[in-house]
Amino acid sequence: MKSRFAPSPTGYLHIGGARTALFAWLWARKEQGQFILRIEDTDRERSTQTSVDAILDGMKWLGLDHDKGPYYQTDRFDRYKTVVQQLLEEDKAYYCECSQERLQTLRDELMAKGEKAKYDGHCQHKNLTAGVVRFRNPVEGNVVFSDLVKGEISVHNKELDDLIIARSDGTPTYNLTVVVDDHDMEIDCVIRGDDHINNTPRQINLYEALGWDLPAFAHLPMILGGDGARLSKRHGAVSVMAYRDAGFLPEALLNYLVRLGWSHGDQEVFSIDEMIQLFDLKDVNKAPGSFNQDKLLWLNQEYIKTADMTHLIEQLDWHLDDQKIDVSDGPDVTKVIDSLRERSKTLVEMAQSMKMFYQDFDQFDEKSASKQFKPAAEPVISALIDHYSQLEDWSSTAIHDIVKTVCDEQGVGFGKVGQPLRLALSGTGNAGSIDVVAELVGKDRTLARLKLALDYIVQHSN
Repeated sequence: MKSRFAPSPTGYLHIGGARTALFAWLWARKEQGQFILRIEDTDRERSTQTSVDAILDGMKWLGLDHDKGPYYQTDRFDRYKTVVQQLLEEDKAYYCECSQERLQTLRDELMAKGEKAKYDGHCQHKNLTAGVVRFRNPVEGNVVFSDLVKGEISVHNKELDDLIIARSDGTPTYNLTVVVDDHDMEIDCVIRGDDHINNTPRQINLYEALGWDLPAFAHLPMILGGDGARLSKRHGAVSVMAYRDAGFLPEALLNYLVRLGWSHGDQEVFSIDEMIQLFDLKDVNKAPGSFNQDKLLWLNQEYIKTADMTHLIEQLDWHLDDQKIDVSDGPDVTKVIDSLRERSKTLVEMAQSMKMFYQDFDQFDEKSASKQFKPAAEPVISALIDHYSQLEDWSSTAIHDIVKTVCDEQGVGFGKVGQPLRLALSGTGNAGSIDVVAELVGKDRTLARLKLALDYIVQHSN
């Protein structure tokens, strides 16, 4: 059993394309079949190597490995030319010389009458030998097929016109190449977005004209923004790799995508193995899915909490490099990650929070400092320095006990000690449990930062 993902390299791999790839990949894995990657690059003006690379990078990051390919349509022009010639010789296609001006006038006239704008067969019987090549579409009967998602679909051939299958320069068009490729690559199930559903009756007629067996078809509903409008950049319709850059784990994004149009009871979190085991095209919703960035963030945090440490470090490495954080100079990175898992929604947040453990600083967030480093904090900071300087057991428990001791000695509540200490340790005031943070920051760095805080208080109280 074979499925395929066949993107056009005219842009990045976006959310809708990634979900189509995922569903086709899951179907192949569930059926213990093969997943084919095909690059539909016949649009030479818009196709770019940059887009090809973006698609391949996105697929690799998501872990959607292909068994065969990537195949490029531009390598198969001779094959398409042979099929076009066959259709011409069998009188199932013909040359057309109609100008763009004539076609536009025809379109305007039909629409003015309230009729469907389609080609009128003007060149059908001219026996031309040059121009574009049009497929001679049947004029009687219906095209009927059972879509695995949408159910039975029937279109009368009168609704269809003689589509162009080759341009005047001989290059093939999408509707021809996709039929030839899916036949030659023995694709059993064509899984794609429902923006292609209008092409399917035309393609079925091509299959039948060529005497080829039909694959099954499954057209996935589109993805809408939370406001019900077509998904756009403002909703999150950006490159898949932009999600990597924003700190999402690939398996969290896959989990989110699989639930955009498919469900299994009330279950929200699925491992890859569970997706493969449970996925079924008959359970794909007919209605459009709605993209929710908050839900994706929630899922990502759930995955960060439970991810395998080795895998998490591999995914985090890119962000550490991006933020120029060298984890070789500081505490055990696994301990730091464990301390941050519960409070990091993204790997970008986690990397930012890791800076305090590996990078020194010489100034504090001014707004926080003006609030926490008032003259009343001077004896508190001084007491912490005195006690921590003498502390031999540099553990979170002992560090916490000293905070309580200073509270008792100074006659103040925990916040009057804990908050200045938090700001001294982090520079921003944004840190988790201060005793754990101080243990990981280390004794020398903790004392240095407390002295920096003391200098700030003295300097600003004069």
